[in-house]
Amino acid sequence: MHVIKRSGFYCLLFGALLFSACSSNNITSDDSLKKYFDEYHVTGTFGMFDNGQAQFTIYNLKRFTDSAYSPASTFKIVNSLIGLQTGVISGEKMVIPWDGVVRSHPEWNKDLTMEQAFKVSAVPYYQEVARRIGKDTMQHWLDSLGYASKYGRAFIKNDLDSFWLDNNIKITADEQLGLVKKLYFEQLPFQKRVQAVVKNVMVQEKNSNYTLAYKTGWGYKEDGKSIGWIVGWEEENKHPYFFVLQIEGAHDMDMVTARLAILKNILSQYGFFKGQR
Repeated sequence: MHVIKRSGFYCLLFGALLFSACSSNNITSDDSLKKYFDEYHVTGTFGMFDNGQAQFTIYNLKRFTDSAYSPASTFKIVNSLIGLQTGVISGEKMVIPWDGVVRSHPEWNKDLTMEQAFKVSAVPYYQEVARRIGKDTMQHWLDSLGYASKYGRAFIKNDLDSFWLDNNIKITADEQLGLVKKLYFEQLPFQKRVQAVVKNVMVQEKNSNYTLAYKTGWGYKEDGKSIGWIVGWEEENKHPYFFVLQIEGAHDMDMVTARLAILKNILSQYGFFKGQR
């Protein structure tokens, strides 16, 4: 593990999404994390921002800052925000009835609330949300956020209900980290109530020691390889740590197991989950 000191690197690394001002900072590059990726035969990157210390810890820095991938179901964060802001989603308990199409995920084959759909990452629910939002309104909010714009405007040129799944738009890990940090502090251009609802539905584990909040994503590159995401934060003693994990592996890999195991192995190595951070 070594520390890289760079003046003004906040500006270069996270752009307008994360910081409103730029300053010098410390970035710890931690190659020891490679073993967790190797264990599951994947490549990838991991980044964490310790908000209290303004300290970054990153594995595979170049991939973290420069490589963009389909957001897959991590886009449900933004889809939820836009849906709530526009009134398309009335609240986390709003039900969209099942369309009767039997899909490979049994948990999708029923009426779902927004909260349930978010937790089980129900694609059909959020496809319907996107259709109700409409292309022009969706594009307006993507532009307002500067979402997935590192290499140019995220323009919806394909189907409105699949552009976040089919490599139409691509986002970098550093952009993802900027988004969840701003969401946590309710600094995105949405109503505070809207951001609070999405923050709450992102919580996956909560006990006296810690809160773990995240959204997963799973998709495929143009070459057929699997790509996976987990973006969110871990909070202990009211101190948030923001993280992004992005991995890539074989088309038929067990993404569900791999991405969560890698994340928890990394967090455990750093001493999380004990309420002592």
